[in-house]
Amino acid sequence: MPAPYMRILFLTHYFPPEGNAPASRTYETCKRWVRDGHEVVVITGVPSAPEGVVYDGYRRRLAPQRERMDDIEVIRVWSYVAPNKGILRRILNFVSFMVSATIVGLFVRRPDVLIATSPQFFCGWAGVLLSRLRRLPFVLEIRDLWPDSIIAVEALKEGLLIRLVYRLEAWMYAAADHIVTVGEGYRAELLAKGAAPDKVTVVPNGIDAEVFYPLEPDPALQRELGLEKRFVCSYLGTIGMACGLRVVLDAARILRERGVDDVVFLLVGDGAARQDLEAQARAEGLDAVRFLGRQPKSRVPPLLALSNVALVHLKREPLFSTVLPSKIFEAAAMERPILLGVEGHAAKLIKDHDMGLCFEPENAEQLVAALGRLRADPELRRRLGENGRQLVTKSFNRDSLARQFLVLLGSVVDRSSGEQVSPGPVSR
Repeated sequence: MPAPYMRILFLTHYFPPEGNAPASRTYETCKRWVRDGHEVVVITGVPSAPEGVVYDGYRRRLAPQRERMDDIEVIRVWSYVAPNKGILRRILNFVSFMVSATIVGLFVRRPDVLIATSPQFFCGWAGVLLSRLRRLPFVLEIRDLWPDSIIAVEALKEGLLIRLVYRLEAWMYAAADHIVTVGEGYRAELLAKGAAPDKVTVVPNGIDAEVFYPLEPDPALQRELGLEKRFVCSYLGTIGMACGLRVVLDAARILRERGVDDVVFLLVGDGAARQDLEAQARAEGLDAVRFLGRQPKSRVPPLLALSNVALVHLKREPLFSTVLPSKIFEAAAMERPILLGVEGHAAKLIKDHDMGLCFEPENAEQLVAALGRLRADPELRRRLGENGRQLVTKSFNRDSLARQFLVLLGSVVDRSSGEQVSPGPVSR
């Protein structure tokens, strides 16, 4: 049964044309809600992630900038623009967005429900402030546990500031009418932090089956990138502090010492760690490691199609055992076996469904050993890839996940005091 018509206001720090996982999840979900007949307004910033450079076609202006994207009304507000590295400038970026989003949100036609998503933490607080000022039902989406994640990558040390942020985190969870998170690991962490069990729902990341499906490698793209007759292990996503991708350089060094010259590590994306990693690879002459930089989202499927194996990796930190990286689903949908350097829930998923091989995070020797198994056994790669696609198309399809989220929003609106769902159509 379709959910009653709703006007939905969504606050998000990231949105297309930014191509990171938070931007993609929000856009893909909102697009489906609009397709089902609901009205969606997104408040976001001018696209600049991860380099802190405003994308072509956009300008930094104090006045809100409006556009429509697949019938989603997008309002872009001013914020201090900063790259995804360094603490002070990033905090200014986060806080300025919180202030701008809150102010602009006061003048948007009254919605039935308000959603704010992390990252970033202060986007969640924009939701808290706006929901209180306008007395709106408030759903908080948690994609990243903050400040735990910045402590895990040693961006900030324990101290007075962190204790203050932990207090703000607790208040934010308490202020939400409901919390949506992306995996059971995060749900367990939220419950440990004091969230009520009936207040937290898991809506995992997923895939668009019309975009990610098995493709044959494009010979022209292979030639362009010099990947003919190469065994390609690709990593597609943010190259940030949490990713621990120095392990790739260590693995490339081991392979060179062993005389293995047909393996290429393809690192596609940008982030705070990319510049240093690329400089080190160049200095050491690690030609097996190729950096392509940030690519348009439309180029992700062709690049995955060139890959024999998809690498998913995070630093070896207890917090990251709760994470279920979205890049797993895209690669699996294209029948690419997963080479996983993440412990906990992600490793359990890979092992339970026989869709890849796991190795200890930051352990280059184990990475090389698992890669060697996959390189030597095409039948193993085929089986793992088929198993992965079968799982994600059945259980992690964005169409069904968006509907699940929508039903939840309807129940939150129904429970809110004194507010009724807006009358209107359920289809267009």
